[in-house]
Amino acid sequence: MALNACGVIRFADKERLFAGPAIRPGEYCPQNLVEEHHYPSSVKGPTERRMIVYLPANYYESGKRYPVFYLLHGARGYETAWIRFGEVYHTADSLWKEGLAQECIIVMPNVNQYNDDEDYANARFKDAFESIFEIDGAVETGFTRDVVAYVDSVYRTIPDRAHRAVAGLSIGGYQSLYLGANHPDVFGYIGSMSPYMWGLGKPVPYRWRFYNGLYKKLRRQYREYPPYGFYLYAAKNDMMRPATQKLHNRAQLHRVSRLP
Repeated sequence: MALNACGVIRFADKERLFAGPAIRPGEYCPQNLVEEHHYPSSVKGPTERRMIVYLPANYYESGKRYPVFYLLHGARGYETAWIRFGEVYHTADSLWKEGLAQECIIVMPNVNQYNDDEDYANARFKDAFESIFEIDGAVETGFTRDVVAYVDSVYRTIPDRAHRAVAGLSIGGYQSLYLGANHPDVFGYIGSMSPYMWGLGKPVPYRWRFYNGLYKKLRRQYREYPPYGFYLYAAKNDMMRPATQKLHNRAQLHRVSRLP
């Protein structure tokens, strides 16, 4: 079971191991707008990547500007993982309809590392072990200019940190922490669910830029650009809970130290 969970042994239908379409027949029918974009990448790897964007149903008629929520997948994931397994359409539809959450633009990009276009074809499934050892920061290096700038250029966003959030699960949560810490002037809200705090990576310049000195970066973040919201989640028996709790304690100390 452990080997299967890590993607070493697979019993799942092969179709579930690929990103697939943003809307799949037989699944929940979204009540709002689903769009797909292939955006150019400015860092090593594939020349372009795909993102799925979920918009309020009246986006094109409203003329309004909207906040943006960047939602990152974990290991063994891809741009449709939150759709396939996280029920993001259903959740957003319900919250927006009941007025329990502000309507926003939800962006789900592929944030796996791939070698080139051939390696990326069909958003190739990556085992957890492979993903863990390929956290080298290349995708994150280009994130603000490739993903954020692209979204701001295509959609009517509110392009400031007060209306921009990034959150993710597992490795995606780990990436979110560093994206927020490295770009505190870009993201005002950071969410990290069961972050893979033991993330490993290759000792390359990308990794040194993104995956070192987290606590130092957090101190700068709280000092210069205190987050509007900083959320850490880990289940009671989650293997990542001890590390998440430690990070929570450190973050609380930094926050309290700013008070009179």
